[in-house]
Amino acid sequence: MMALELIKGNVAVAETALRVGLVSYFGYPITPQTELLEHLSARMPELGRAFVQAESELGAINMVYGAACTGMRTMTSSSSPGVSLMQEGISYIAGTELPAVVVNVVRGGPGLGNIAPSQADYTQMVHGGGHGEYHLIVLAPASVQEAVDLTALAFDLAEKYRMVVCLLMDGYLGQMMEPVELPPFVPIRTEAPSWAVGANHDEGTRSVLTSININPAMQEIFNVKMMTRWQQIEDGEVRYKGYYLDDAEYVVVGYGTAGRIALTAVRAAREKGIKIGLIRPITVSPFPTKVLDQLVPGKKGFLVVEMNNGQMLDDVSAIVAKRVPIHFYGRMGGMVPYPDEIGTAIDEMIQSDHDVNRDARGIWLAKMRELVGTGA
Repeated sequence: MMALELIKGNVAVAETALRVGLVSYFGYPITPQTELLEHLSARMPELGRAFVQAESELGAINMVYGAACTGMRTMTSSSSPGVSLMQEGISYIAGTELPAVVVNVVRGGPGLGNIAPSQADYTQMVHGGGHGEYHLIVLAPASVQEAVDLTALAFDLAEKYRMVVCLLMDGYLGQMMEPVELPPFVPIRTEAPSWAVGANHDEGTRSVLTSININPAMQEIFNVKMMTRWQQIEDGEVRYKGYYLDDAEYVVVGYGTAGRIALTAVRAAREKGIKIGLIRPITVSPFPTKVLDQLVPGKKGFLVVEMNNGQMLDDVSAIVAKRVPIHFYGRMGGMVPYPDEIGTAIDEMIQSDHDVNRDARGIWLAKMRELVGTGA
């Protein structure tokens, strides 16, 4: 076992990327992810690798597009509004079947919002902020060590499936310091894959990498190919962690920081004798649909916890709805829930009338209006 290092989440992701073979990085500063870019700006020249601070997020993602055509490991990072600017480029990369890693350290919004931690980009990353019919693999860590491990995995999955993989963090994880074990350095791959620009091809041939398909029939064939690949990913790449599910009568669902905080509330509830468990999706795309579906029989209620207005709630509802009552607790705009807030939501779920037709978001929103005092 290697020695543990006390390191900030953003820096841990950056250093891990270097150690697993990152060759080129293109980005633009934005809080709360700037330390990631700052660390790479110092380290990559030391290692003889390419670091470019682009003129904008638009420029950065298109530089990633070009670099990905070489088959070498490339990435960018940003935060919510910056990632919004990248969406066209992400769609182009997806449509060209190129491997790339995008790190999104989410902050409060909409608009410029603030620099506080949030999960408000779930829909943007999981259900596609760009145009067209494509999916991203989206990995959601709940600790700095998990961010390290998933950064390494992101590059492997991007290359395995020739697609964009997103590491979906929040400002809390990006700024938090925890002891981690960083991976060892691996050799930079020197030989380009066969599909890449610059690969060794027969004389007179070359790789043409583009996302344009003028013929609609050919575009449809390509889209079927992409969807078939996505089915394979759904079957083979779902990752999650379950806690106390063996005897659970109630289940909390939360990812990332919200899932981590919810685990504290679940443990407190179990100390009071409540049979409750937690499922924490690690791949929020592909979502652990089959896992949740198999959990439904015999359960008395599901509680979804998020740092947004219930974006994952919609995905859970599509699986669970009309079979088991669904409850929701979320904070928005950069607010982070405390364990005792989630504990109160657990108590309310247990004391509820167990109506499978309840409007989880509407009931939550009415309580939020009272909490924030807007009178809306």
